[in-house]
Amino acid sequence: MNRYVLGNFAPVTEEITAFDLPVSGKIPADLDGRYLRIGPNPLGLEDASAHIWTLGEGMVHGVRLRDGRAEWYRNRWVRSASVADRLGEPRRGQVADERLDFAPNVQIAGHGGRLYALIEGGLAPYELTDELDTVGPAGLGATEQGFSANAHSKYDHATGELHSLAFRYGADFVQHIVIGPDGRNRSVTGIKASTLPYMHDFALTEHYVVFYESPMVFEPGRLATGVPFHWNRELPSRLGLLPRAGGAVQWFETAPVMVGHTLNAFEDNGTVVVDVVVHPRPIDFADVGASKPVLERWTADLAAGRATRTLLHDRPQDFPRLNGRFGGKPYRYGYSAAAELYATPSATEPDRPDEGFSSALLKHDLLTGITEAHEFGRDASAGETVFVPSAGAGAEDDGYNLVYVHDRDRGAADLVILASQDFTGEPLARVHLPVRVPLGLHGSWIPAA
Repeated sequence: MNRYVLGNFAPVTEEITAFDLPVSGKIPADLDGRYLRIGPNPLGLEDASAHIWTLGEGMVHGVRLRDGRAEWYRNRWVRSASVADRLGEPRRGQVADERLDFAPNVQIAGHGGRLYALIEGGLAPYELTDELDTVGPAGLGATEQGFSANAHSKYDHATGELHSLAFRYGADFVQHIVIGPDGRNRSVTGIKASTLPYMHDFALTEHYVVFYESPMVFEPGRLATGVPFHWNRELPSRLGLLPRAGGAVQWFETAPVMVGHTLNAFEDNGTVVVDVVVHPRPIDFADVGASKPVLERWTADLAAGRATRTLLHDRPQDFPRLNGRFGGKPYRYGYSAAAELYATPSATEPDRPDEGFSSALLKHDLLTGITEAHEFGRDASAGETVFVPSAGAGAEDDGYNLVYVHDRDRGAADLVILASQDFTGEPLARVHLPVRVPLGLHGSWIPAA
């Protein structure tokens, strides 16, 4: 049985709009904006047993918070051409190559007053309205070589720029694309790769673009499977540092692992420190939950030309986030999800301890080494959190953690709001949604203008 069509992995089948949502507790009055999260949600399943979870059409789920109220909840499929056709609707524009048209399902990002759904591999971004309807394919980050803004684009608070490290299936180079606040490209830098790389995420520091090469490489013969990558056991992993001011990449070789996601990176006295979620063994995209990723710190010594790895926390976890104002800078706190994606309850292991598969959010104090866990229990499932600073915040962790959590008893989701400085305490509020929000990928807080 394919577990990625069961439980809270199962796709929802309807688009819902609900107003004036019920709330337990009290929503902080300074939360004024939209909490949005995107993920795969297939529009019909022809063969559930062969379904690959990451290939479902993208659906966005959103809640609008204002004046202590939850004004609305909406979920909407991204209307790629094929989604519009299957829903019997007019197409919203057209991409240059229909073979590369897909409803993005990885990241939702705001930039320059506009909202975008992003994916990777050379597939086009899509622009959405404030109420999550599809405008159409977008040229965000588009280059002459057919690249565009990739999933995991990074916003630089110091410059107002959006940075993207973009790869295309089959290309032996990637591009670092810098997009100005006006949505236009300010610079494009090509980076030669040693393989045909799968580069899902990257990092920024004050002076460097940080990226990762792993043994996960493109394999043209696997294109028909929808997941055209394999693990080449002959290859090492490499950490690359590209000077943002221009210059050659400095490479640091490490053991063969795959970096899934970046928590943060910063410069420290002649080193570049990168905190990352690492998959220690080959990952199977058809069964991503079989992996057990952990949080590590990689330290690249620029003068010595060596990188070292240190385990920060060994509980399986992913989807790391931080206070975005500290992106690329020395920081203290990071947040991640000990998600059901990597630890699902098993009928064959009924005596497995709760910590083996309960869903939780983790707060890592990287100064003291202490990790706090807000446990949601064995019957819940929590996804990625986002951190939202409180109004007038001074301390780095003065703010809120927002996350969708499945309530098995209701058969629907709650938007849970935690006080970050009282991380293990009772939630400040639970916004009760009328429907499930399936386990998905990445989210964003889009503050009101």
